[in-house]
Amino acid sequence: MDLKALFQSIPKRHLLHLQGIGTPLLVMAALAMVILPMPALVLDMLFTFNIALALVVLLVAIYTLRPLDFAAFPTVLLVATLLRLALNVASTRVVLLEGHNGPDAAGKVIEAFGSVVIGGNYAVGLVVFLILVIINFVVVTKGAGRISEVSARFTLDAMPGKQMAIDADLNAGILNQEQARDRRAEVAKEADFYGSMDGASKFVKGDAIAGILILFINIIGGFLIGMAQHGLSFSEAIEIYTLLTIGDGLVAQIPGLLLSIGAAIIITRQNESQQMGDEVVRQMFDNPRVLVICAGVLIIMGLVPGMPHMAFLSLGLSLAGLTWYLKRKRDRVQAEAEEEAAKSNTERLESEPKELGWDDVNHVDIIGLEVGYRLIPLVDKAQNGELLSRIKGVRKKLSQEFGFLIPPVHIRDNLDLPPNHYRISLMGVVVGEAEIRHDGELAINPGQVFGKLEGHATKDPAFGLEAVWVNPDQRDYAQTLGYTVVDASTVVATHLSQLLSNNAAQLLGYDEVQQLLELLGKQSPKLTEGLVPEILSLGVIVKVMQNLLNEGVPIRDTRTLIQTLVEYGPKSQDPDVLTAACRIAMKRLIVQEINGPEREIPVVTLSPELEQILHQSLQASNGENSGLEPGLAERLQRSLSEAAQKQEMVGEPAVLLTSGLLRTTLSRFVKHTIPALRVLSYQEIPDDKQIKIVQSVGQ
Repeated sequence: MDLKALFQSIPKRHLLHLQGIGTPLLVMAALAMVILPMPALVLDMLFTFNIALALVVLLVAIYTLRPLDFAAFPTVLLVATLLRLALNVASTRVVLLEGHNGPDAAGKVIEAFGSVVIGGNYAVGLVVFLILVIINFVVVTKGAGRISEVSARFTLDAMPGKQMAIDADLNAGILNQEQARDRRAEVAKEADFYGSMDGASKFVKGDAIAGILILFINIIGGFLIGMAQHGLSFSEAIEIYTLLTIGDGLVAQIPGLLLSIGAAIIITRQNESQQMGDEVVRQMFDNPRVLVICAGVLIIMGLVPGMPHMAFLSLGLSLAGLTWYLKRKRDRVQAEAEEEAAKSNTERLESEPKELGWDDVNHVDIIGLEVGYRLIPLVDKAQNGELLSRIKGVRKKLSQEFGFLIPPVHIRDNLDLPPNHYRISLMGVVVGEAEIRHDGELAINPGQVFGKLEGHATKDPAFGLEAVWVNPDQRDYAQTLGYTVVDASTVVATHLSQLLSNNAAQLLGYDEVQQLLELLGKQSPKLTEGLVPEILSLGVIVKVMQNLLNEGVPIRDTRTLIQTLVEYGPKSQDPDVLTAACRIAMKRLIVQEINGPEREIPVVTLSPELEQILHQSLQASNGENSGLEPGLAERLQRSLSEAAQKQEMVGEPAVLLTSGLLRTTLSRFVKHTIPALRVLSYQEIPDDKQIKIVQSVGQ
């Protein structure tokens, strides 16, 4: 049976058990090398494997697109360090036991490094070894360790700000739940990686120190063993054991230096997906002026008498030629871009104007967004503008929340606006505007920060929070101070989302309601049969749905809503009465939107005396707010506002529980003055929920 047939005969479940045992075997082998004596041939194979492993790790570090793509690097570094130290112990045993038999007693690899690499001169070998250790320990390892420490600290400090930025993008509709979960996992993975790299850098540092100590211990031990036990002369003992020890040290230090360089490359790279070589070349040779000055300096130095003319002049002329080539290439690309732009402009100018028609009549946009000319890059895909995709995400999120399709947003530039200004309108009426900086990022103070930022102070357009416009390169620093940092597109999208949420009722019209009824009719044809116009007119249904949206109740449970209208429509045509009936039918959804799945609902109530006064006032005014005495209305508003603030401070929803007769009036009373306060009637509390009275408001 051949080898292929042998592997095919093994059950797959047995092969699965063999996967992932490489690292445990390597660790066990390292422990075995520390305890058991190793033949010289096996040492040669392991030293070669150690060098190959270090080269592989270095090349992976160079060609990895992002540091997080090589997240296993700290573990690999630990295993490689253990392997190298175990080899040091094993080779030390062989050198001290068999060194008196000749330079090849410890294996061909150590002999080669002791004779070929350093020419058999132990003084030269000692100097080379110390230089390698100094380079590794003082330069590479120390610098990489410092960068690891700083990166770990700033990454951990920036975690809260990054998490809040993800939450902001999720609320603005830029991300869905799955994307937000992936982003949070990536942030946690990044923090774990840089924290591990901070510790892993200590492995390399300790390895370099151990190399120096092992070198001197081996030389002294070999000198004593050679003279005391094997009768070697002083010069013979020094020569044999020093060469073997230095060869052994070089075999271990060269892989250690490669791994140190790999660690330094990983930790100094930016956490972006890019080829390191391409990015380095682009950034170093992007400006031809640098190459021109460098070429000029080299040519001048080559012309100075006494200088090596060949070296300086050849390199200077080569740089001058490279500069000419890069400049010619850049000019060609720029000329092609200008030619393409001129061609597009010509085609646009040559196109004949269309005949005037009804399409040229300007209608009022349902949702409009006007931007100043400096904000045009935000909506231009050719300039990597992200605002269009952000607005699409906002519409999708709100459509899923409210239960109907949010109309498209008509975006246009307006030269009458200030350059950095934008304006949002609904039905042609401006509902929000602000000034932003398209090339900056907004650092929002969520309530607790640990320092001040230098920049242009402003307020968040959506929620009115204190904020500062900063440069993009200050993003990480601002996040470490506790700020939530978002770009200009996210600022506009969040502002738009907030305004659309507050004015959802204006976005729902006859066409949208008719679409909802047609969709429901496909699923439940008997339910919608004869609803319009036999039971209710379409206008009454639209008014009921608008009332629900005005009070923050989504209409995505269309089946329950229409079923309630079918049941109560023959009894009353009053939209307010039908709205109250729909709210009671949808009470589970309403309470879930307010308090989630919690069984206990914290509520604020009115004292019986105050409720009696309000009942009498409403009866006297036929249900209008104007029936409230001004002083009473002011005191009631102040008391309810204080109660809502107390609930927000303890992290609980603010809910006012009152009778069904007062609910509609009080809901309209607090809608604009205390938007955080939700008003429920006693009939709107589900049977499986319990109420907890946290405060009673009196007159």
